[in-house]
Amino acid sequence: MFSVLILQLGVVQILNGEAYQDEIERTIQDTTKIPVPRGKIYDRNYDVVVDNEPVYSITYTPAKGTQAEERLEVAEKLAEYISMDSEEYIDKVTDRDKREYYYLLNKEEVDERLTPEAKAEMDNAEVYNATIDLITDEEIANFSKQELEVIAIKRELDKAYSLTPQIVKNEDVTAEEYAQVSEHLSILPGINATTDWNRNYLYDGTLRSILGSITTQKEGIPAEQEQYYLTRGYSRNDRVGKSGLEEYYEDILRGRKEQIEYTTTKNGVVVDSKTIVEGQRGKDLVLTIDMEFQEEVDKIVREELQTAINKFPYQNRFLEDALAVVMNPQSGEILAISGQHYNRDEGEFTNDDFRTLYNANAPGSSIKGATVLAGYESGVITPGQTFYDSPIRIGGLWKGSWQDLGSVNDLDALRMSSNVYMFYIALRMGGDYRYPYPNGSKTSLNVQAFQQMRNYFWQFGLGVKTGVDFPYEATGYVGTEPQAGNLLDFAIGQYDTYTTMQLAQYISTIANGGYRVQPHFLKEIREPIASMEELGPVYQSNGTKVLNKIEMENIERVQEGFRRVFHSQGGTAVSYFGNKDYTSAGKTGTAETETWDEGVMTNTENRTLVGYAPFEEPEVAFAVVVPSLGIVSNQHSINNIIGERILDTYFEMKENGGNLDESTNIEQENE
Repeated sequence: MFSVLILQLGVVQILNGEAYQDEIERTIQDTTKIPVPRGKIYDRNYDVVVDNEPVYSITYTPAKGTQAEERLEVAEKLAEYISMDSEEYIDKVTDRDKREYYYLLNKEEVDERLTPEAKAEMDNAEVYNATIDLITDEEIANFSKQELEVIAIKRELDKAYSLTPQIVKNEDVTAEEYAQVSEHLSILPGINATTDWNRNYLYDGTLRSILGSITTQKEGIPAEQEQYYLTRGYSRNDRVGKSGLEEYYEDILRGRKEQIEYTTTKNGVVVDSKTIVEGQRGKDLVLTIDMEFQEEVDKIVREELQTAINKFPYQNRFLEDALAVVMNPQSGEILAISGQHYNRDEGEFTNDDFRTLYNANAPGSSIKGATVLAGYESGVITPGQTFYDSPIRIGGLWKGSWQDLGSVNDLDALRMSSNVYMFYIALRMGGDYRYPYPNGSKTSLNVQAFQQMRNYFWQFGLGVKTGVDFPYEATGYVGTEPQAGNLLDFAIGQYDTYTTMQLAQYISTIANGGYRVQPHFLKEIREPIASMEELGPVYQSNGTKVLNKIEMENIERVQEGFRRVFHSQGGTAVSYFGNKDYTSAGKTGTAETETWDEGVMTNTENRTLVGYAPFEEPEVAFAVVVPSLGIVSNQHSINNIIGERILDTYFEMKENGGNLDESTNIEQENE
């Protein structure tokens, strides 16, 4: 037997010794990815809008195979150098956290509480959970503040994945805490004192709902999109854009993570590390927005909303929002976007700019330019055609304009906002050519007229997505009752609903001669450079994107009709724009609506305005929507005043050196 043992020892040492030694010395390479700061966001004048604020940060990167006892030991030591005993941290400590802490301190005694017979019927996880449940409430009821602090720290350490940094504390880390941790890294395995960043939105609430926000490290990647992000190199605790432009341009803003390769023994001990990919912070976005102009537009919209509420507090008790979009009709660049919301419970205003993309309202007569063009293209009217404007009765329903306008042609119909003219277009598109319409008679319209008219409207962006670079936009309500009265209402903007952004795209399409351009917030993408205070070279420019070209004759005639609205006697907006130094064009709108309050219906109205300037070479277009105003004879003309003040401000800023109109004309670009 002794000889056999000698022989076996020789086999192990001589024949297989090298292989066994290699196994002992075998190491494993693992790669971890370190997050980098996000790209900045600038306005069109290269003023910083969103920045990264550097902060002290304490992080934990556990080795592979790190056990709970080791984390507890690190937490106890770390508690000597940082403070995490405030309510912010202690209140987040759960009963489960306390029980796990108690178990680690009293493991042998607690393990004996579960019988061998019970353990035999469970797997390891079930045994652990059952054991934890046997710890009583009394045993975890009297932890000291110092012990609770240790538990709070361990709670953060437990969130860390192997070889992946986890922030333990990055809010209110003092210089003393940072220095103390830095000096004791040798006895704090996995802990590091470094710098992190917090997203800093420099303009407070201005444009906030458009810029969006990012998740915290505690939130990490959204659970419902976990696989999407993990397959793209994200870690579960990465901060990502969760709304607005931060979400839409996540791939641009995220940057390239630094990749570090760790060499570990098979027991998880790190023996070496090296950087295999240098990190690079995210690329910078340059927006089309002019923040100075944006603040002025917000101020205008808010002031006029406040005036309307103060002037008629009871009649305007349902008035809460005023919305405006200003864009370059040649390029689609959004210059300002304002959604002012009055919170009646709080008695204050908030910037809810997203409502210009999310909220759809009946626009009233502001869409009559599309109706007239649909009439031309369908062949039911010709340029210069006249109808006599007086109320018509379809069955038992009277429908008319705001007053009897007499004989009007297409230009007059736009200038004075004739409903009856639009009714005749709708009737003829439905197959009923009777004129004058025999009062009291019924009509049987071809229901395809609804779709035919919508097809024309869609070419302007009314009822379809505008293509704006934002995570979500509404397309509005599409009516489903194909009745004659509804078709007539559709023709005057009182059936289907549209967003403010859709109206801005519509008026831009008319202003630029028929090109439906995509509205966009992004002007440029810039490369990041080492100097955080300077802009890098242009990585990508976001130019004009034409979604479709309207092959409609006579669009110039609608442009002239819109000019007369603002500058000819009898025009519905001439008192606001007729005496300006600039020549503008556009269309007013009023839509009758109903608002319900505690089961009681009240008649209200939406006031809208679309316009552009200068008339000859348009460089700015706008849409204003104010829903749910009370019906008062001398109501505050909020839509017209907002539009007037926006154009006045635009040209004043341009005269003072602004670069609001620097984009190329579409036709020049196409050539």
